[in-house]
Amino acid sequence: MRQHVNPLSRFYQSYIDIPCPEEIFANPTFPIHLDIGCAKGQFLLDFSSIEKKWNFLGLDIRSSLITFAEIERKKLGIDNLHFFFCNANVSIENWLLKLRDNQLQRVSIQFPDPWFKKKHRKRRVLQPSLLLAITSAMKPGGELFLQSDVFNVIKPMVDMIQLTACYDLRVDGKLWIEENPFNIPTERERYAQERDLKIYRSIFYRNKKTLCSSVLESN
Repeated sequence: MRQHVNPLSRFYQSYIDIPCPEEIFANPTFPIHLDIGCAKGQFLLDFSSIEKKWNFLGLDIRSSLITFAEIERKKLGIDNLHFFFCNANVSIENWLLKLRDNQLQRVSIQFPDPWFKKKHRKRRVLQPSLLLAITSAMKPGGELFLQSDVFNVIKPMVDMIQLTACYDLRVDGKLWIEENPFNIPTERERYAQERDLKIYRSIFYRNKKTLCSSVLESN
C-alpha cells in the first residue's frame, strides 16, 4: 500500500538544508547516486554494500520511512550512504550546487507516487524544475533511471526528459527495457513482481547538449 502525502501542503514546502558530501560521507570524492523517493531504502542499503566506491543519497518525503532507513544504515555500519527526509522539489537544487564537477553520476526515480487525477499532477515528483536541476548538475555520461508499474505516470516523465534533448537512450535505442539494470529490486518492485504486474523501465544517458530551460517552462 502506497503512503501518500501531499507535497504541496505547507509542511512539505519547507526548505531543508542537506549537508554537503564532505559532511556525510567517509570518502566525499566518490561519484554519487541520488535516489529520489527511496522509501525504506532497501535498494540503497543493498546497492551501497556492493558498490563500495560510490556514495549514495536517498531522499523521501515520508519522514517515518527515512527514520527506518537510517536506523538500518547505522545498524549495518554503512558509511557511503545517507538518507534524508525532504521534498526533493524544494530542497535538492541547493544541494546539487554543492557538488564537485561531475560528481553526480547517477539518478534514479523508482515507483513514485502516481497521483492519478489530472488536477493532482503538480504533486508528482518529477516536475520541470527538478529535472532542470538534475540536468544542470549532471555531466555527459551520467545516468537517469526510471521505473514504475503505472504507465500513465512514467510516460509523462519520459516525455519530459526527451523534450529536453539532453538525454539519449541506451545504445540499442529502446525506450523501454525489460530488466532492472542494477539487478537490485526496491520494495515496490518486489511487490509488483510477486503480483505479476507490468513494470515499465527506461534508462537515459546525459549527452553534451546544453539545456535550454524554456523548453520545460510550458510543460
